[in-house]
Amino acid sequence: MLRFSKFYQLIADTSLGHWLETLPAQLAIWQKTAINTQTKAWFNAIDHLPKLIPAHIDLLHSVSAFSQQPLAEYEKRTIEMRLKMLMPWRKGPYNLYDIHIDTEWRSDLKWLRLLPHISSLIGRQVLDVGCGSGYHLWRMVGAGARLAVGIDPTTLFYCQFQAIQKLLGAPPQAHFLPLGIEQLPELAAFDTVFSMGVLYHRRSPLDHLYQLKAQLVSGGELVLETLVIEGDEHQVLVPSSRYAKMSNIYFIPSASALSNWLAKCGFIDIRICDLSFTTSEEQRRTAWMQTESLTDFLDHDDPHKTIEGYPAPLRAIIIAKKP
Repeated sequence: MLRFSKFYQLIADTSLGHWLETLPAQLAIWQKTAINTQTKAWFNAIDHLPKLIPAHIDLLHSVSAFSQQPLAEYEKRTIEMRLKMLMPWRKGPYNLYDIHIDTEWRSDLKWLRLLPHISSLIGRQVLDVGCGSGYHLWRMVGAGARLAVGIDPTTLFYCQFQAIQKLLGAPPQAHFLPLGIEQLPELAAFDTVFSMGVLYHRRSPLDHLYQLKAQLVSGGELVLETLVIEGDEHQVLVPSSRYAKMSNIYFIPSASALSNWLAKCGFIDIRICDLSFTTSEEQRRTAWMQTESLTDFLDHDDPHKTIEGYPAPLRAIIIAKKP
């Protein structure tokens, strides 16, 4: 489960080859710290998933796997039980052999919003920063990416990705590395870099933008999706303690202010492509994520405000290029 040798071999003779100067040592450290009672249970659940060979997978319209013949009910129940050991499932959804993982977030809706605005991913080398369980990695592969690398330091998300990868029959184009963006050297090797739902969690958002820029080739594209507020280029919200019950929210700029931040960091061709309020269709409690969700984070008397009185979540998609 904790093997990365195939990824090392894959990138050895590519533009990512110089990553091997630091990557193996970083992942070796992670492996030493990742194993505890909880993670052993997660890894055990994945090990006991059956090795199914799907008759067909669909990564273009969804993340789905289909068998030649329907699975027996006891097989489906066993797979579902193993997958539920990896709860909570936040990003998805997944449909695997008629088992529907109804995740908290309808990440497919975000994908549909951004897809018309980004450059074609066909043949591209792609990085997804803060990739969660890896849902969008699979959609990137479905859109033609030659290589889709996701990074996220959360061990549960790594385990969820491994489970999905196993049930999909391990398509070779998608890879998950349990790292944070601050652990990456300046690779300058990716044609497209995605940062979705990350910026507002960073104490230093400009540093994050510079880190993203450092991963792109010249002419490469940044796809940035994040919380914003309404207002002009001078408007930035700094929550005093919590925002929508989250304590790790630091800066929420207006879309115009964020465009200025990107320009300050040296990005060009900056475009605000979409502004959408988060709705309970896109984020909600489900059988696969049973703790609080969006409706618990909003003012019960005024859904245009968070429970703390701040503007309700508004999300922007902004696209920019590295010169």
